[in-house]
Formats: sequence, structure tokens, C-alpha cells
Amino acid sequence: MPPRRRFGKRLVRSLLPIVLVIVLALVGGVGWIVYRISRPTERAYLVTPQSFSQIASPALKVTDETWTNRDGTSARGWLLKGTEGAPAVILLHRYDADRSYLFNLGVKINETTNSTILWPDLRGHGMNPPVNWSSLGGKEHQDLLAALDFLRTVKSENKNKLVGDKFGVYGVELGALSALKAAQNDNQIKALVLDSIPRSSDELVNAAVTNRTGIDIRLVKSLAISATKLYMLGAYDPSPACGVAASLRNQRVLLLTGADAGYLISSTASLKGCFPNQSNVDLRTDLPLSGLNLPSATGEQGEGYDRIVIDFFDRYLR
Repeated sequence: MPPRRRFGKRLVRSLLPIVLVIVLALVGGVGWIVYRISRPTERAYLVTPQSFSQIASPALKVTDETWTNRDGTSARGWLLKGTEGAPAVILLHRYDADRSYLFNLGVKINETTNSTILWPDLRGHGMNPPVNWSSLGGKEHQDLLAALDFLRTVKSENKNKLVGDKFGVYGVELGALSALKAAQNDNQIKALVLDSIPRSSDELVNAAVTNRTGIDIRLVKSLAISATKLYMLGAYDPSPACGVAASLRNQRVLLLTGADAGYLISSTASLKGCFPNQSNVDLRTDLPLSGLNLPSATGEQGEGYDRIVIDFFDRYLR
């Protein structure tokens, strides 16, 4: 064998273990990232119905409810009943938050409009979640449809059907993407408030990688998206929000975002042009804050934001 060929073989044999170690480290690292982003942080609720009633409204009657998702998994949420025959509003929090982030807003909507309010924990979120992983927009819209099915079964004190034939959905980021997708499949969703909505689940994954791990490398993010699709075995849905919006017809839509929303400002603003009936879509990008950080808003900022949302639902769900 020529000396050059023998040298090449020795070089390959010597480098092969190093290459294998690098590949295994890369696979393990990407796997760790996917595991991290699919399991949001568990933290104590900012507020609960019990703690809220002790401070603000002793007469508030919010109940803990459970129901079954369309894939057979369990779901949970807080329920505040409104007037018999009135609409219902579901509030969906952002990724890595929980239902308590929107509790105060929901109470105000109920007080103003007499609507029934449901605060679900999105899958993988909240304390000891019944489903311990998030699909980052793949399954959450189907879970929202199951929540609507649940609301249709709720009875009033007179044992009549509680909720009328109109629903409103408020969603932030992951919640907004889920609400938009669900509106494709349920014509009784009449009003949508979408705050800081991403262009797709791919954008959510990119943001989650940076926020949960501190890694902001394009190659790593691309690998994380591919690995997430593989890990979720068909539960991942990369459908672009613009394509979903183009399929909607009669819903009234309010698009909101604020100075704190980062990359989500442009994605939210650009979504208006995707709806076929743009006269049904209102856009506000001039807010001092978005729903992403609503619990930390000052009194004046929070009241101003809440009033925009409440007035919209009051106008289009009556």
C-alpha cells in the first residue's frame, strides 16, 4: 500500500473518535435544549381566586374546573360564571407563564360585560400541569376547541345552558397563535384579541431557545426546530400565522402589541395584511406595554390596556 494511503487511513482512524464525540455532544446538547423548551418553568401562581377574593372581592365565585382535551389528555382552568345566555371569553397566556397572569383582566371583563370567563393553563404550564410538556402551538389550538366544548356544557343556577352562542378569545404570544388557529375550526368564535403574535411556532422555538438557555446561535436554533419536530412526533405545527389569518372571514380581530414586545412587534403589525376582510381588523402597535408583561404594569398603564380589551369584547360580543 502506498505510504500516502496508509497515512490517510491512520488519520481517519485517529480523527474518527473525535468526530463521534463531537456528534454525540451535539445530539445530546440539542436534545437537552428541546427538553428544556418543551417543559416551561413551574412557578407559584401570581394570584389565585382565593387570594384575590381576600384582598379585592370576597363575593367573587371562581371555581376550579377540569375537562378532557381532544387527544384524551386532561385540562384545567378557573371558571367565573356570567349572566345566563351571555357570551364567554377565554384568556390564553403566553409561553412560560400561566393562567394567573391574566386573572385580573378576566375579572374586569366579567364585571363590565357579564360574560363567563375561563382561564385555562396551556398544556405544560402552571403548577404540576396534567400534561407536562408544551407543543409550542401544535396542540394548543385543539385544546382551546376542547375548552369551548366544555363551556357549552356548563349550566346556570337554573340548570339551563349558561353560555350563549358567541365566544371571544384573548391570547398573548403562544396564546394568540393558538386562538388564531382555533378560529379556523369554530365559527362561534366571533371576537379575537391577539397580542404580540409570532409568525409561526418556529419563531416561538427560536425565542424559547434564547430565553431558556441563553443560546442565540442560528445553527443551534435551526437544529432545535428540526429536533423539536422529531421529538413531538407529529404534534408540532409550523403553519404560518399569515396563512391561517387568510382563511378567516367574519371574525372581528384586534391586534395589539407594545414597546416591550421585541421581535413580535413586526410580526403582529404585518399580520393585518393577511386577513381577507381588513375592515374587521383593528391594529394597535403604539401601546407602552403589551400583554407579555401585563402583571408588572403600573396602575395607569394596566388600566389603559385593560380598557382597550374590555371595550372591544363589549362592542363585538353583545
